[in-house]
Amino acid sequence: MSFTPRNLVRFGLAAALIGSTSLAACSGEGGEGEAAEGEAAAIGEAGESTSYAGEGEGEGAAYAGEGEGGEGEGGEAGHGMDTLPTENRLAFMRGHVEAGLALYRAGAPEQAAPHLLHPVSETHASEREGLDELGFDAPLFERISAALEAGTASSEIESDLTAAEENLAMLADKAGGSSKEILNFLMDTTLAEYRVGVVDGEIVNAGEFQDAYGFVTVAQDYAADLEGPEGEAVRTELDVLKAVWSGAPLADSTPAPVDQVAAQISRVQLELSAIR
Repeated sequence: MSFTPRNLVRFGLAAALIGSTSLAACSGEGGEGEAAEGEAAAIGEAGESTSYAGEGEGEGAAYAGEGEGGEGEGGEAGHGMDTLPTENRLAFMRGHVEAGLALYRAGAPEQAAPHLLHPVSETHASEREGLDELGFDAPLFERISAALEAGTASSEIESDLTAAEENLAMLADKAGGSSKEILNFLMDTTLAEYRVGVVDGEIVNAGEFQDAYGFVTVAQDYAADLEGPEGEAVRTELDVLKAVWSGAPLADSTPAPVDQVAAQISRVQLELSAIR
């Protein structure tokens, strides 16, 4: 057969897929602490963009000081939010919000609350830097947090939940950036978080497992901007990845194996490589 640049890309990423699958399988051999170390290693090996992946929920944080909802303070590995471009910080925050909204709508407000703190708490203020100028609606997210705390059913404030998604989507349009680069960032972050969240086929860190869901959900929105058959191929593979979660990412879910998620993320990134 003849080898085109596309063929070569496929062979190279196929090798990466095999490597990531093997690494994911190994990451399931220890406890939560070992999984966290695996996340840090994956971040370091994957290149500059993935050095941001992960967040400080529980042990093994990749972001310094990015603890979430009392689940534990972040470690000192990786880079802080101040090193991320605005569009990536926004994508990161959007992922948390999408996870929180899905959980809230699924009737799990206590699980939703930590994720929905990202747009309002001082702990996560660095994520929001520069967003006010783009039109970030802080009072809207404060109302949602207050409703959560008051025990208000999601159905009673659905208009606010929808408005929150629309506000963040508007910010994404204004922040700009390369959809391809943002998508690669989200995929790298998804895998890093999932590896911490799931060990030996069990959810050991629900926050990270839920974050991964949120990042994939947001990725589907960014992928809508991709044109042509290449864009459609990315969206198809993202749909397969999203199906890893049968519904909202509840803490008592039965998770897919890490190697399955790693393999599917590699397929998404393989298709992304064809985007120009």
